[in-house]
Amino acid sequence: MFGTIINGTNNVFCVECDDGKTRACSLKGKKVKTERQFYNPLAPGDRVQVEEDSLSEKKGQILALCERKNSFSRWNVKGQKPQLLAANLDFLILVTTPAEPPFRPRFLDRELIQGEAQNLSPIIVVNKFDLAQELPPEEKFAFEARLENWERLGYEVKRVSAKTGEGLMDLAKMLQGKRSVLVGHSGVGKSSLVNRLDNSVVLKTGSLSKKYGRGAHTTTKGTLVHLTLNEAFTGGIKGVRADIIDTPGIRRFMLSEIPQSDVALYFREFRPLLGKCKFGASCTHTCELGCKILEAVESGAILGDRYESFRRITEEIRTGNWKD
Repeated sequence: MFGTIINGTNNVFCVECDDGKTRACSLKGKKVKTERQFYNPLAPGDRVQVEEDSLSEKKGQILALCERKNSFSRWNVKGQKPQLLAANLDFLILVTTPAEPPFRPRFLDRELIQGEAQNLSPIIVVNKFDLAQELPPEEKFAFEARLENWERLGYEVKRVSAKTGEGLMDLAKMLQGKRSVLVGHSGVGKSSLVNRLDNSVVLKTGSLSKKYGRGAHTTTKGTLVHLTLNEAFTGGIKGVRADIIDTPGIRRFMLSEIPQSDVALYFREFRPLLGKCKFGASCTHTCELGCKILEAVESGAILGDRYESFRRITEEIRTGNWKD
């Protein structure tokens, strides 16, 4: 039979099988055949072939991995391999906040690049949007300028609040009937969003560190959750379903399998200018005379802070020294 991975740790995976039963399944032969090697062989959302255990209908073995439609991953430092976060997605939802924890646009830029590289269309969800009004004027201006810039580049930006319910009707409409993964910095409120979207789901949430304004890792492993969306956000319609993969909060997002020379390809505002610099494809877009990207930054056509993200990311790939 076949089934869908809900979650897993230590090579034991919870599989929702097509016969309606959920089984704890181990890997037959302790590995799954794939074209590439990953830190974790399977992720929530993966489809697998399963054999029921002859002694217990609650257990089984995973025989094979079905072909993935897509996946989202990051680089795992410990294993020195890509780490799968989710598979077979309709939406990649990148969650951020204006404050608590602080707004980190360059962290989100890395996630956007990884999504672009894996042929996913990222959607930016700004949770705790109600806190934007409390920002100092300069921070508020920079925050709003970044959101507007992402929108100009064609990214969809949803301004929501799990606390007040702002924007959740629009978000629920987008999610219904789809499978999405929530990815973001620790403390941005991914689990709180899931809990608010479906009153029957209770995912553990945590408080922020007062000293650093950072969140604790309350979600310890990626989990596929079947939501029945709150009727308050569906116009009173009952039984509207959505699948969400809630992932552990990430403090450091490292790009997976993207060479330094390819980073510019995944900055949407850079693409029309690539190959048009004086030194053509060999231009590093850092100091060369006749660089069209540097000229665009100088003229304001490319936001300076986005260019700074490009500079930092390429340097981090070159040195291997990634920042939070």
